[in-house]
Amino acid sequence: MKPNSQSDAQQTNLDSSLDNRRPLKVRDVGLVTRFARWLSQKSITPNHISIASIFFAALAAICLFAVPQFSGITQVALYLLAALFIQGRLLCNLFDGLVAIEGGKSTASGELFNDIPDRISDPLIIVAAGYSLICVGYGDTLAWSAALLAVLTAYIRTLAVSIGAPANFTGPMAKQHRMALLTFACILSAIEQYIWQHDYVMLITLIILNIGCAITVWRRAYIAYCFLEKK
Repeated sequence: MKPNSQSDAQQTNLDSSLDNRRPLKVRDVGLVTRFARWLSQKSITPNHISIASIFFAALAAICLFAVPQFSGITQVALYLLAALFIQGRLLCNLFDGLVAIEGGKSTASGELFNDIPDRISDPLIIVAAGYSLICVGYGDTLAWSAALLAVLTAYIRTLAVSIGAPANFTGPMAKQHRMALLTFACILSAIEQYIWQHDYVMLITLIILNIGCAITVWRRAYIAYCFLEKK
């Protein structure tokens, strides 16, 4: 490929990434942009950061899977660690895009690394949350259902874009909403476990997650349908 053709291809890639970018106000925070600039000056690629998000999700999942095996203060610590690792996963999701776009390190395969790790990380954390439940015997069923619906929300968004609709990050249970909900659930579960020694918070969270994801799937599909029918 000729140099100017390669440059055009990279610009097209960049434009596509910007069009399909999740709107986040935190990108404009000074500390965040400075850290992203620092990262972009290192030999760290956006793809490395995207893969690291799976590592943090796996750590969160391990903590949640381990909850039923312990009791007392250890369970409290596991919930709090899970919350911390979930936030680590989200920070990776934030900085991979910032380093790619603002740092000028976007690549032709960037969208693969941007999307595939999310489809792995979401089910890891959600399913583990279900297996952390002790108060009911159907926590795993609730979790697998929520995980499938979470993946479906992303599938509908990418499918809609592929057939000409704009990228739609509508909630109420988009990725950042799911992870915020699970983070708060882990923190509240730690408090609940410390005071009352039960885990109803996580049960309620999984029910909300299922309902919210189902609504998100419907909304995204309906918005895409309306847009495509009016073209």
